[in-house]
Amino acid sequence: MPLQMKLSAITLDCPDPLGLAGFYQQATGLELHPKSDAEFAGLNGEGGLLVGFQRVDDYRAPSWPDLTVPQQLHVCFKVEETLDQAEAKLLELGAGKPEHQLDEAKYRVLTDPAGHPFCVVSSG
Repeated sequence: MPLQMKLSAITLDCPDPLGLAGFYQQATGLELHPKSDAEFAGLNGEGGLLVGFQRVDDYRAPSWPDLTVPQQLHVCFKVEETLDQAEAKLLELGAGKPEHQLDEAKYRVLTDPAGHPFCVVSSG
């Protein structure tokens, strides 16, 4: 019988937890956890899932796609808007867009303000 485990949190290393939480809060609409501070910030997700951001001294951003500094985690988000619309909104919020894109018709690879790569995929 498999162990009964429920995912309760995903935490990203970063240099500025409140700043990165703010980026994802604006992008997703999730609420900031009330105990968030400069060392650890969290967003309350669906079904009790916490998306956390912890401060790390000497943080080094992942280097995608060459992986000199591995990405270690890759998050994908479904979007209701077109990929062009979602990309434009995320870039306005502070996301970056690497030159290397694998299949822009299907998904977009972007980076959050701390350099973590993530994808947006159309839900349609």
